[in-house]
Amino acid sequence: MMQELLLPFQFPFLQNAFYIVLIVSVPTAILSCFLVLKGWSLMGDAVSHAVLPGVVLAYIAGIPLMIGAFAAGMTCALATGYLKDNSRVKQDTVMGVVFSGMFGFGVVLYTKVQSEVHLDHILFGNVLGVGPEDLWTAGIVSLLVSSILLMKWRDFLLHSFDPAQARASGLPVGFLHYGMLALLSLTIVATLKAAGIILAIALLISPGAIAFLLTKRFEYMMLISVAVTAFSMCFGVYISVFLDSAPAPTIVLVLTVIFIAAFIATQIRNARATA
Repeated sequence: MMQELLLPFQFPFLQNAFYIVLIVSVPTAILSCFLVLKGWSLMGDAVSHAVLPGVVLAYIAGIPLMIGAFAAGMTCALATGYLKDNSRVKQDTVMGVVFSGMFGFGVVLYTKVQSEVHLDHILFGNVLGVGPEDLWTAGIVSLLVSSILLMKWRDFLLHSFDPAQARASGLPVGFLHYGMLALLSLTIVATLKAAGIILAIALLISPGAIAFLLTKRFEYMMLISVAVTAFSMCFGVYISVFLDSAPAPTIVLVLTVIFIAAFIATQIRNARATA
């Protein structure tokens, strides 16, 4: 019985899967806290979809896919900001137009190119196909993003809550704004192998939403978010072996169940407080 329960830890490809989900859980969890507080959930969705044409173009050019993905993500973010500032259209509408357009462009490009990269792996991830190079790439990106967010979390927090106050305090608001977009793009690049384009958005929203329900202190919010993400990703990979399901969607289902449980617990706590 015990040997069967430990079975997922005995295969090298599953060991690599556990390694990469632990690596990417830290930046996605921390970043999700800022995205939830700032109301940028749709921005994460937009950037994650927009990296597809960058991935395809990078494949055509013979350069690392992460370079194309990052360039496409930043292009989407900058285009969204420019259109919002120079039109009457609201930001959420602009993001919907930009990311759907870039995603459609990426799909059309992909259908015209003979690629060794399977579209399903780009969209939904291929965590069971992770190799040493993927681990190093994800590790370097995760370390960079996590370090910047932890060193400057107070500045990013003030900018998320009150950009006007941040500007009055002398903070470089423009640098913080585009810096957050760059970190978002890098994080999505790091999660491509583990979760893919479509499911990466769940990792950038659910952990922060769960932590937001459970605490009012931002420091605790980050800790809870990291713990929930690390547990959900490892448990999702683990049970996917026994369920014979794809790991990435299973991870998202685990996060969803935890969110529902956190919501119910919050409702019960509020009801008792008002009773």
